[in-house]
Amino acid sequence: MTNERIKKESPSIDEWLKEAKKDPAAAKVGMFLVHNGVVRQTPKAKVRRGVDDGSLVESMEFSYDEAKVNAAIAETYKMNGIFYIKVWLNEGRLEIGEDIMYVLIGGDIRPHVVDALQFLVGKIKTECVTEIENKA
Repeated sequence: MTNERIKKESPSIDEWLKEAKKDPAAAKVGMFLVHNGVVRQTPKAKVRRGVDDGSLVESMEFSYDEAKVNAAIAETYKMNGIFYIKVWLNEGRLEIGEDIMYVLIGGDIRPHVVDALQFLVGKIKTECVTEIENKA
């Protein structure tokens, strides 16, 4: 039996931006930032904590809690100058180079948008998702 999965198609950022610029709040937006997280070969322990056990990642099991993601988005909308947010999360077994997530934030000025992107991606990564690295 094969371990096939139905792959979610990654969104088009061009389409997302076209959609965002048609949003009623678009007149208040002075910049958009996009985060695109992808599966990397280097284990999280090595990148984040400098712990190198010599292993490499070959794939990742990824899942998320939609209610928690929605709560994180709602919390981010409360930040100063944030007027547009869109999030896409993949799921299942993801291979090296595959998209894990896209986050688009639109706001009035750069410091507000940078802070909001950092906040939301951090919250999603620490409170809303499960990432299990499959080592080679």
